[in-house]
Amino acid sequence: MSIVPSFFGGRRSSIFDPFSLDVWDPLKDFPFPEFSRETSAFVNTRIDWKETPEAHVFKADLPGLKKEEVKVEVEDDRVLQISGERSRENEEKNDTWHRVERSSGKFMRRFRLPENAKMDQVKASMENGVLTVTVPKEEVKKPDVKAIEISG
Repeated sequence: MSIVPSFFGGRRSSIFDPFSLDVWDPLKDFPFPEFSRETSAFVNTRIDWKETPEAHVFKADLPGLKKEEVKVEVEDDRVLQISGERSRENEEKNDTWHRVERSSGKFMRRFRLPENAKMDQVKASMENGVLTVTVPKEEVKKPDVKAIEISG
């Protein structure tokens, strides 16, 4: 019996997501301490996207952010963009930092929504550091069926 580690914690994960429009950061792996600290907020912003029969629902963990620090925008070509900025804590001259793990800086995630998304009815709310964006879906129109009488 072989033991296979669970890299995704039992959650469904897709290696290729055709709807994700994340911006590629070519410098994220370079060893610039200040730069990597600034981009880590972007890299660590995790968003779940689920589709229900009624809507597309996005949930983003944004601990420590106020709703005024987050922007939710939609573009004409059915693109949902979630962005914001996590401010860096003020550093005093007498402070000694032993560890800096909390990220700061700008983040942005973009998602191309399917044709059935009602882009004019998007709603967003934020509670306890979790942003929820709901995009209602168009009702699936059932085709009209008309019986044709057969003559003869």
